[in-house]
Amino acid sequence: MTDFNVAKARRDFPILSLRVNGKPLIYFDNAATTQKPRSVIEGLNQHYKTANANVHRGAHQLSNKATSQFEQARSTVAAFINAPQTKEVIWCRGTTEAVNLVANSLGKLLLRAGDTILVSTSEHHANIVPWQMVAQICGARVIPIKLKTQDNSHPVIDQQHYLELLEKHRPKIVALGHISNALGVINPIVQMIAQAEAQGAVTLIDGAQSAAHLPIDVQALGCDFFCFSAHKCYGPTGIGALWGKAELLEKMPPWQGGGEMISKVSFEETSFNELPFKFEAGTPAIADVLGFAAAINYLNQLDRTQTLKYEQHLGEQLAIGCAKISGVKVHSPLQGNLGIVSFSVVDIHHQDIAVLLDQSGIAVRSGHHCAMPLMQALELPGTLRASVCFYNTQSEVDYFLESLQHCVELLKPNSSADLCEDGIETILEKELDRSVGQLTLPPSQEIISQLTQASSWQKRFSYLLQLASFLPEPSPLFLNDKHKLQECESGVWLQAYLIDDTVHYHAWSDARIMRGLLVMLISCKEQAQADSKGFLESVKLAQYLSSSRTNGVDAIMKALS
Repeated sequence: MTDFNVAKARRDFPILSLRVNGKPLIYFDNAATTQKPRSVIEGLNQHYKTANANVHRGAHQLSNKATSQFEQARSTVAAFINAPQTKEVIWCRGTTEAVNLVANSLGKLLLRAGDTILVSTSEHHANIVPWQMVAQICGARVIPIKLKTQDNSHPVIDQQHYLELLEKHRPKIVALGHISNALGVINPIVQMIAQAEAQGAVTLIDGAQSAAHLPIDVQALGCDFFCFSAHKCYGPTGIGALWGKAELLEKMPPWQGGGEMISKVSFEETSFNELPFKFEAGTPAIADVLGFAAAINYLNQLDRTQTLKYEQHLGEQLAIGCAKISGVKVHSPLQGNLGIVSFSVVDIHHQDIAVLLDQSGIAVRSGHHCAMPLMQALELPGTLRASVCFYNTQSEVDYFLESLQHCVELLKPNSSADLCEDGIETILEKELDRSVGQLTLPPSQEIISQLTQASSWQKRFSYLLQLASFLPEPSPLFLNDKHKLQECESGVWLQAYLIDDTVHYHAWSDARIMRGLLVMLISCKEQAQADSKGFLESVKLAQYLSSSRTNGVDAIMKALS
């Protein structure tokens, strides 16, 4: 354990005092976005109160003040990553836009038919899809670097396969994540950058997950481009930075056109501004840039050696604790973990656990984490991801592990755990008609009554889990794209058919709570079709269903109609 004063750090983050579902907030979704310190929040507010004006070319004092602060923020970011020149820092909406900028500008400049771009299988979609799009335009191809299992544990980039691809294809561009957002694996990018450079490739590093935790020195890394987002560094959303070597940026054409990025415009010819402005069309996100700088200033006043050791300690405790729970498979490193722990549970869908953890005030991420090719390689529909940072505590990790253990006990098949209160009828013991072709479901009024009479979300959740038992597990032949509802976050399959002029349904979901919702919606079809939002509110479910799950309900209702 380190001497890091976590209690003092937590006082800087107002949101950490919130209660969620009556419980203290435990925010373990830091890989998706971090919370904001008071200095960032107040900095944004102060700008709008005292310095709000458009930047550059202003003839008045307020504009000059805003411009000075705006360009000082660029210098702050440049120093944070040890950029050789401030003009090499380009403002973007975030890492995603930064990759798109390089793909569309440099990609179209460099790539020709038959050329190759290398990415790893574990990349975020933001470091795959832009390359696929430009490759399709240029006739190039995107080739993934395979993964291999490290020490019979977590998957890592297969370095031998990487060397073989470099030698065979001599790629024009190599794009790599510094840290896997889905697994927390720290990739050996210094070595990989040098190997790519030896083959003449231009390198881009996605630093979205590393910049908030590791000291970044782009000169020491040796890459050609590095990008990261403010919102994962305790700053505002919608702003990030791209750093690139000046000699490359000078050659690259602008990506977007408009004001600021021009030198002279006429109908005969338009010339473009110098760096960095030729890549910054239009009015920038001025306040958010200042918030970005405030976040970096906040990080700089911490002892980052201490915070790194503390985050490693928490990450390892979290990973090791998860691995000790029966049925839990951890896909992240147990040692050297910076706080991203991705795991799955045998026979339990990740979304069911995430929903139940939320009722204990615990925020985690569930799904494919914008890394579908990685999930396909792991043969998983998705995982649960708990991610911690320096404002999280050991007691939060302990409570999370206790809550996860309880969720697993409750949700595992044939569990004897029960959340039902006295007076709410348990239906698991009812005889279920599992005859092929027809579902025997509780009548709509019974379901509505049970849900409206339940005194808490936990009781409604338990009831939905019981309703899930009415759906017999289908033949694998039924689970195909023809019957799958693509709008649902979890897998949902639905088919209507007629027997004696009566509509019946085959239905299934890989998430247990979604199976319960399917039973509810099929049985209460008439009530729900009239007003699905109003129906969910009437049975007291609306406030507890995520927007993606509500979209799934809408997709089911559309299919039922």
